Amino acid sequence: MENREQEMVERLEAAATLLERTLHWLDERQGALSGEVERISATVEQSHREEELAARLAEAERELAELKANAAPAVLTTLRRTVPAATVAMLAKQGVGEGPVDVRALDAALAGLSLEQRIAVKSQLQRAGAIGEGSR
Repeated sequence: MENREQEMVERLEAAATLLERTLHWLDERQGALSGEVERISATVEQSHREEELAARLAEAERELAELKANAAPAVLTTLRRTVPAATVAMLAKQGVGEGPVDVRALDAALAGLSLEQRIAVKSQLQRAGAIGEGSR
């Protein structure tokens, strides 16, 4: 009977050792799983932040496109400084070149035109920025 008891004690000790190892393994596994859950929750929080930033970027792009659409016609009209080709050709024949126009030279070049034609040419030059307001 003593052998049996000795065998039983050895088996119980082996089972206790195995239980301790299993418990230790479960503790380690629990720690790893909790770290994994923390990483998952951090990823979810980051994706919410990314969604928020994407929405803000889309809004900013929409506002930029709207501003460009509204500003484009105004910019084009203020930057356009051209004179019709016929006016340039007529002035070139009279010796008046591109750039700022001397009012006296312009008046001399336009002397052969009617009053309406002189006003039209000066208006075109004024719109193009070649002469000032008071030169009419």
